Amino acid sequence: MEAFPVIDMEKLNGEERPMTMEMIKDACENWGFFELVNHGIPHELMDMVERLTKEHYKRCMEQRFKDMVASKGLVAAQSEVDDVDWESTFFLRHLPVSNISDVPDLQDDYRKAMKEFALKLEKLAEQLLDLLCENLGLEKGYLKKVFHGSEGPTFGTKVSNYPPCPKPNLIKGLRPHTDAGGIILLFQDDKVSGLQLLKDGQWVDVPPMPYSIVVNLGDQLEVITNGKYKSIEHRVIAQTDGNRMSIASFYNPGNDAIIYPAPELVERSEENGQEYPKFVFDDYMKLYAGLKFQAKEPRFKAIKTMEKSTVSLGGPIAFA
Repeated sequence: MEAFPVIDMEKLNGEERPMTMEMIKDACENWGFFELVNHGIPHELMDMVERLTKEHYKRCMEQRFKDMVASKGLVAAQSEVDDVDWESTFFLRHLPVSNISDVPDLQDDYRKAMKEFALKLEKLAEQLLDLLCENLGLEKGYLKKVFHGSEGPTFGTKVSNYPPCPKPNLIKGLRPHTDAGGIILLFQDDKVSGLQLLKDGQWVDVPPMPYSIVVNLGDQLEVITNGKYKSIEHRVIAQTDGNRMSIASFYNPGNDAIIYPAPELVERSEENGQEYPKFVFDDYMKLYAGLKFQAKEPRFKAIKTMEKSTVSLGGPIAFA
């Protein structure tokens, strides 16, 4: 199988830009995932975020995770567990309004580091959306405009730890799913592997690389591109050794953003037809909440039936 796509963003600034843009295009069309290096986020900041995340887990979350495992009897499991994941998580919201000051147990230096990291990731996500527009032949800023809604995009982070698991053959770190939102930027552990994507019917490892950011496309970009780009099923395999860190930041449409295939892409499609529904993002998230670990196609079909019904605006922000 071909090598996992790794994009050196420094090459966008010189004569290798056309080749690098082509690599991004190929990754979006054929993988739904790619890995960024030389993305501009300082290594010192990434080191700090990783250290503070792991310290926070040991101090505040490790015992809670052990209590959860004990209460669910996971260590004694004799058959495959399909209703719980071997992960310890908490969530931060950055946009439209940050809740980072309100999340309990976070030390001040951790809050400060995560705020700075989120700002860097927000800028990187918006840069990537414009690169996608360029490759798609859409006007610059089109995707950001679609994502904006009335209050701007939603942006949040899921901080996860995947502790050593005694039965990784029976318990997934995170069950297979596609992400519901827009574009996802992942800072993952560079020593403990586990993330896999489904490509051509085979599970492929997403390689841990120091100081890289893994990017994957969510369901909303599949809809907006009318299927030219697709969200890809992925999972996390639990490991018997090592505690894998995962910091996934979701740059998503605003809750009341109207999502639909870009008319230009519909006109250019070979079938010359709109394959996907038009909907309010928050309505999709409400549907997704109960169907995350099921195939995405029935979700698209179900939301299509809501197209002519009254749709609600607002509601809670979700990350997926």
